[in-house]
Amino acid sequence: MISKRYKALPKETKKLKHDKIENLLRTIKKNCTAKFDESIDVNFQLNLKQKKSEINIRSVLNLPVGKSKKIKVAVICEEGKLEEGNKSGADVVGSEELINNISSGKINFEKLIATPKMMAKLGKLGKILGPKGLMPNPKLGTVTNDIIKTVKDIKSGQVEVKNDKDGNVSLSIGKKSFSDDNLIKNFNAVLDTIIKEKPDGVKGNFIKSSFITSTMGVSYKVNLMKNI
Repeated sequence: MISKRYKALPKETKKLKHDKIENLLRTIKKNCTAKFDESIDVNFQLNLKQKKSEINIRSVLNLPVGKSKKIKVAVICEEGKLEEGNKSGADVVGSEELINNISSGKINFEKLIATPKMMAKLGKLGKILGPKGLMPNPKLGTVTNDIIKTVKDIKSGQVEVKNDKDGNVSLSIGKKSFSDDNLIKNFNAVLDTIIKEKPDGVKGNFIKSSFITSTMGVSYKVNLMKNI
């Protein structure tokens, strides 16, 4: 059944003229009529399907203003770094025992950090962690000896920028309760990261379109002013 709240939202928003994010945020927030602090989400449709091959992007970004979402972080490290792991603020810290727990299907975290020495032992967990996007990756900074800094970055608003099989990048840039200025800072940081990640082999415009919405709202097309 469609709720009265949803019926009251504007229809056919894709037919509306695209606008700058500064103007759209006022409309998006006006549509945030749910009883909780809705997330403000963005989507970028990228030109990644080339004739000869399909290209992917994957990177991480520390948002200028944290997302205010608590991320449960786990750390797998050698015995000599367990004390550092416990001081880092991670929610789960362990060594061989944690590996065994994951192997048996006990996964109670959203991000996994591992030290380089432990990566060889994590190889057997690839079929478990890989499909869930939890396998530590040096490019994403989740294979590291600097446990304290990495945990802090993840918990303070680090996001992963990656495309799905259709070339879409979707992520949250904050909450309705964030000021417009802070949401714009986060949006621009994501946009700049995507532009910098443009593969050399891509021909034509890299970003085909961008949309913004809230958790329970409808989406609006963003007028991207930057050269993409």
